[in-house]
This record gives sequence, C-alpha cells and structure tokens, in this order.
Amino acid sequence: MSAARPGEGRLKHVVIVDDSPAFCDLWSTFIAERYPQRVIVDTYAHPFEALPKIDGTIDLLIVDLEMPGMDGRKFVDYALQKGIPPKRIVVTSSHSAEALHERFRIGETIAVINKTEAKQQEAFLMILDSIMRR
Repeated sequence: MSAARPGEGRLKHVVIVDDSPAFCDLWSTFIAERYPQRVIVDTYAHPFEALPKIDGTIDLLIVDLEMPGMDGRKFVDYALQKGIPPKRIVVTSSHSAEALHERFRIGETIAVINKTEAKQQEAFLMILDSIMRR
C-alpha cells in the first residue's frame, strides 16, 4: 500500500455563505466539476444557517460581504474565533477590490475578491487550485 500524495486522501470541505442562490449554485457546481471526487461543497443562503456549521475543519470558507441579518465582516470574525485560519477564508463582493481592502487588512483573509471582475476571478481560481493541492 502506498502513502497518499499531498492533495489526496480526505475530501476537502468548502463552505459558501452568500444570499444569492445563483452565486451559490454557480460556484458549488463549478467547484464540484473542477475537483470531482475531491471536494464536498455546502452552501448557505443565510449566514444564521451557516453559523452552527462553522469550525476549524473547513478547508475553504467563501463569504459574501453583504448579507441580510449579518455583515460579512462579523461572519469572518466569528469564523476566525471558531478556528478557521485566515488563509482559508475568501470574502466576495460586488464592491471594488480597493473597497474590500479597506474593510479587510492583509492577512485577515487569504483574499478579498470582486465577484464580477475577470482578473479577480482568475486569482480566485489560483486560490482554489492551491487549496485543493494541500
């Protein structure tokens, strides 16, 4: 029996918290198709549904900045308290990258991504690939 190579073995757990069902569906389908049989994707349209599920076992947390009932900043702070390292958290928004960087300092998350900018999407794909290789 050979040892598992890095990136093989247990399934990666990705959690998407976004009040847009279209965004959740798009990214959960894309991630599942890009990494078949290597990932479990859970989506939550409301942050309060996701809160009880947040813990340090999540490999990637994708959080929308603006959601009903809870600001994405507060959700990220909660996730950090629950043991998710900053290098496993991505914040998404329709705001510009500059506006996002004003809300989140370097090191508080692995990335802040504008949902609509093509270059930002390319950076997001690089992050996904990196996490799946770990």
